[in-house]
Amino acid sequence: MKSTRPRREPSLLERAANVYDFQSYVRVPEVRDVPAAPPMAEEPEWTPPARPVEVPTIDTASIDTVPPGLMAHDEPEFSYADHPPFEPSLSGIPAEFLAQPGDDEFLATEYSPGFSDVAMVDRAMLAENGMIVPGAPIGPLAEEFRLVKRQLIITSQRLVEGGDEDKARVVLVCSARPQDGKTFCSVNLALSLAAERDTEVLLIDADVAKPDVLGRLGLSEGPGLLDALVDGSIDVESLVMRTDVPHLAVLPCGTRTANDTELLASARTRAVVQRLLSANPRRLVIFDSPPVLAASPASVLAMLAGQVMMVVRADRTPESEVTAAVALLDACDHIQLVLNSVAFVPGSRRFGYYGKYGKDGAP
Repeated sequence: MKSTRPRREPSLLERAANVYDFQSYVRVPEVRDVPAAPPMAEEPEWTPPARPVEVPTIDTASIDTVPPGLMAHDEPEFSYADHPPFEPSLSGIPAEFLAQPGDDEFLATEYSPGFSDVAMVDRAMLAENGMIVPGAPIGPLAEEFRLVKRQLIITSQRLVEGGDEDKARVVLVCSARPQDGKTFCSVNLALSLAAERDTEVLLIDADVAKPDVLGRLGLSEGPGLLDALVDGSIDVESLVMRTDVPHLAVLPCGTRTANDTELLASARTRAVVQRLLSANPRRLVIFDSPPVLAASPASVLAMLAGQVMMVVRADRTPESEVTAAVALLDACDHIQLVLNSVAFVPGSRRFGYYGKYGKDGAP
């Protein structure tokens, strides 16, 4: 038979390691809220010998140096008092990559939505009302407004070439009579123009009798145009509401008064419009005004606009009212008509946009 190899008995150091925890002398003190290190791999189980082994007594109080085999410089100098564990810090980020308090232009871009001063447009409400939804697939309505806005952009470029740069950036949207879908058109036009790469759109609710622009977008009313006209110390640009729709901002109507038309006809209005245009060289201002034959502000605002887009409802606006409304807007040389609520005939060309509308001109 093959002889059995005698089993090696553990050394004195191995037997002492089963009684004393030598690692405790070099272990970093535990810190509150610091997760424990993962458990070390278990050593193979050691079977004690048949006879007891005397283990020498070690006085742990006399050990005040680093155990042999470990150099003092192996442990980095680290103070938990100076560096709280797992506390986030921006100290490691270069200063040029940190946003500064004055970077308002950067914080308002489409690359940084969600800030407290950016209003959130209710896209579900837009969809329920049959309006253009930013970011949604392009549908027939969006295609129709692409045709409409392209004509407005061409006219604006011609005005710029003619030397009238300020008026070229102001568009007035109105209708001859109420419930023709004017506000529906102005909001959709603003959403469509905001999709342009080089254009910033400011939609102003100037329908002082029935402001509804912010309601169509799901936004809350606040101080706006009329407040800046009444109080000359108010910077109108501070009242502009930036939205989470890229390139789209809105200006509420503001606090209504009994002399709204007189305010709009004052020299202060020209100064306010000039301030809005100078604040952003790429800005295109769209006024949503009251119906021409129902209130006078439309004819006043027409003097500030380079072009007018008048909404005509095909199934209800008589030609005589269209002619009368155009005559009141004669302060503007460029008036374009958009035919609303046109019945769609398959195979025929569509002008303006089409759809099924309710009594107030909305779907």
